[in-house]
Amino acid sequence: MVVKDPSRKAHFPAIVKKHGKSMQHWFDVMERLQGKKYPEQISHLRKKYKFSQAHANALVMYSRGSKSAHKFKSLPDYYKSIDPVQARTIKSILKIIRGKYPALELVIAWNHPMLKLHDQYIFGISTAKKHILIAPFNSTLVKEFAPFFQEFKVNKKTIGLPNDWQIDSKLLLRLISAAIKYAKK
Repeated sequence: MVVKDPSRKAHFPAIVKKHGKSMQHWFDVMERLQGKKYPEQISHLRKKYKFSQAHANALVMYSRGSKSAHKFKSLPDYYKSIDPVQARTIKSILKIIRGKYPALELVIAWNHPMLKLHDQYIFGISTAKKHILIAPFNSTLVKEFAPFFQEFKVNKKTIGLPNDWQIDSKLLLRLISAAIKYAKK
């Protein structure tokens, strides 16, 4: 089920319909699970009550005080939430990419900056305390480009870069060009 409304409550009518119990019943269940870790709460709802991942996540996160899946309303909001060095590096990365590929749409998805071509995600960026992760949304592509990023941490779907990465524009644009080609296949 696609839920366009980012609020956790948007899932509640479907939860009530599918499971035949009021939301108060489910809040009572969550009350009994209070103090358990997130994975335990999710697992309980999925195993005992046959909740989908989306419904379990909506109920658990709502019960924990998160009323919306969206943390940021805009890119500036996102930048304010991260280290200034990371923000500077990410702004530079996106400026280089969008300078060459202005048709790519810059959006916030999964609470991170992403570049889309029509309805397909091409490239995403996220941050951790000590690094920036870039993701071309294609694990084959990450593997293909791994030798060019060998001095960095290359995972299955992401490439970890230092927060103050001295951007290799040519390499970055080659990666984006390849990601666009893969997306068009």
